[in-house]
Amino acid sequence: MAFRHDSQTSTAPESWAKPEGSAADAVATLFREHAPMIHALGLRLSGSPSEADEIVQDTFLQAYRRWETFDGRSKPSTWLYTIAVRSWKRRHRGPLGRDRRMPSLEQVMPFHDPVSVDLVEGQPSTRVEHAETVARMQEAVAALPDAFRVPLLLKDLLELSVEETGRVLGVKPETIKTRLHRARLALRQELLKELPTKPAPAPIFERQQCVDLLRAKLESMDRGEPFPRQRELICDRCRGVFDELDLAQRLCLELDGKAAKARLEGMLAKLERSIASDRRGAARPRRPTGSS
Repeated sequence: MAFRHDSQTSTAPESWAKPEGSAADAVATLFREHAPMIHALGLRLSGSPSEADEIVQDTFLQAYRRWETFDGRSKPSTWLYTIAVRSWKRRHRGPLGRDRRMPSLEQVMPFHDPVSVDLVEGQPSTRVEHAETVARMQEAVAALPDAFRVPLLLKDLLELSVEETGRVLGVKPETIKTRLHRARLALRQELLKELPTKPAPAPIFERQQCVDLLRAKLESMDRGEPFPRQRELICDRCRGVFDELDLAQRLCLELDGKAAKARLEGMLAKLERSIASDRRGAARPRRPTGSS
């Protein structure tokens, strides 16, 4: 069963003022603002801290070299994330196409599950090893096919809009939504394997009403908005599914801020050395053709 998406959001890019100053100064400013999240993206794309470091360095060095091409028709962050994704793709050489390993939407729909996660106010009802659960869920994100994992990271980790995510990847917003929904539902199923469960409550509404509510919940996640929880409209089963979706999102995207900060402390200085070397190379006079 496929969801129908009725997008009412404009897909026109926002216009942003280009940062002032020299290219080197502007890129250094952007580094301070955006390098931590680009490192987090690189780490979740590659699974390697050293490769995440390389993606950060490559992203900002390319931003410096291509500074004149940034015209302010998108956010500086969106432009940088596009460079970062391309940097990662160059290392792994492959299109973000469909992958047969990804279960169909029908397979990840929650209506057949006999159990639900045992939650109290959206949190596990019994003590669980939080760090271990976070690590397992982040492994589940890493196991998603790239076509589903990358949009999820851009949308939820970096908080891009669906339209911005589509522009970064060159994919239609409707396709981004479909992939996001399947990814989130697949991760919810992984959560059922990791946490204590209880018998799932029986639904009290017709299946189509539950399908419509689930679609509305997923689309509210697309917009980054809370979903209303009127008790007369949402049964306990649907409410539990929504709590599981929210918890899976939090666990999958949890950041270790201290570790990221420690890794980034020396990277700006390294970037500045690379830019200085690049400038010296550009300023060095070329030898005439045919000279000895």
